[in-house]
Amino acid sequence: MFDRDRWQEILNAIKKNKLRSALTAFGVFWAIFMLVVMMGSGNGLKNGITAGIQDFATNSGFMWSETTTKAYEGFKRGRHWNINNKDIEEIKDEVAGLEVISPRLSGWNLRNGENIVRGKRSAAFNVMGDYPSYRMIDPCTMVWGRYINDEDIRLKRKVCIIGEKVYEVMFDKDEDPVGEYIRVNGVYFMVVGVFRSNNPNINIGSNKKETVYMPFTSMQQTYNYGDNVHFFGITAKKGAKVKDIMEDVKVILQENHKLSPDDEEAVGKVDIENEIKTMGYIFLGIDILIWVVGLGTLIAGAVGVSNIMLIIVKERTKEIGIQRAIGARPRLVIGQILSESVFLTTIAGFIGLAFGTFVLYMVDLAVDASRAMAPPDEESFFLNPEIGLPIALASLAMLVFVGFVAGLIPALKAIRIKPIEALRHE
Repeated sequence: MFDRDRWQEILNAIKKNKLRSALTAFGVFWAIFMLVVMMGSGNGLKNGITAGIQDFATNSGFMWSETTTKAYEGFKRGRHWNINNKDIEEIKDEVAGLEVISPRLSGWNLRNGENIVRGKRSAAFNVMGDYPSYRMIDPCTMVWGRYINDEDIRLKRKVCIIGEKVYEVMFDKDEDPVGEYIRVNGVYFMVVGVFRSNNPNINIGSNKKETVYMPFTSMQQTYNYGDNVHFFGITAKKGAKVKDIMEDVKVILQENHKLSPDDEEAVGKVDIENEIKTMGYIFLGIDILIWVVGLGTLIAGAVGVSNIMLIIVKERTKEIGIQRAIGARPRLVIGQILSESVFLTTIAGFIGLAFGTFVLYMVDLAVDASRAMAPPDEESFFLNPEIGLPIALASLAMLVFVGFVAGLIPALKAIRIKPIEALRHE
């Protein structure tokens, strides 16, 4: 392995056929380069999406009412029904495994024209009613002031928190909004906080940075929603599954509102726990696809190396015959062919690995530069394209293996050459 003469002979053979060696090495270089770039890009996509949902409760789900699709107990199909406060209390009391339930109101009918006014400024924004518990499902960071609290709910206070976009439009830069009033659809509410979402890639019901949130009870009373609940979020206790809890909740809603047990469309739902699990499978599929494409390209490069080594063995048939005639052992001949194959693939692959890593580094710098110029809460679906050290080491080990396999067939062919026949070869 460390025979100086052998390595000198390998280098001389490469220098003698520079173009052929370069073209052979390019196949391996390109395979590793593409594998690194695709793997890094896949990780960048995964990092970008997971960073935008990293604090969202993964053991959560949402449910709402839909139009019925089946007749039941004298009610015709196509009936619209509403979830109410009584349903929420019953679900709290009767559903085992439920950790948090947070009812919500969405003011779809409050966004008519420029519904938010402050002085001479006006704009159209979303309006929603929430409980403090919703922050346990979708955490946020308070830029100014505080979040909605239990006293706001109990006393039905006319207070609100606003998203960053609402703040930018309604207030001057760096102006303290806490204690100031805005008019929401004709009713004055005091701003008690400005929030920034920790999960900008998930928007349930509205774009959070363009939304005014007020206490659920205040919104119900102020805008005459009665006891209606437009939808609600839930989380499961440790060990419980969101899917099972949703089924229990569905049974309660069916009994309370006389919905057909066979009507799968009457209760709308989204299982965040299952969606995130599905997302994990998608990322796994992307990783498998990347490895399949990368390994396929690498195998194609290895075939090229193997073919070149066969040509080299044929060209050096007489030389190999002389070596065998003067007593060279088969393992010496095999070692010489394998060393040249492994050397060529390893050097080419290492260059491909280095160049691919450099490209990912440049892309990362470009992404960071674009994010620095974007708003702080701007959604990002691509972040930190990189490959880990284990992947890099695995790639290098794979290169050595590929080089070994690529040179093995030519090496075995070389030792099958009889010395007398090799000496007669022209």
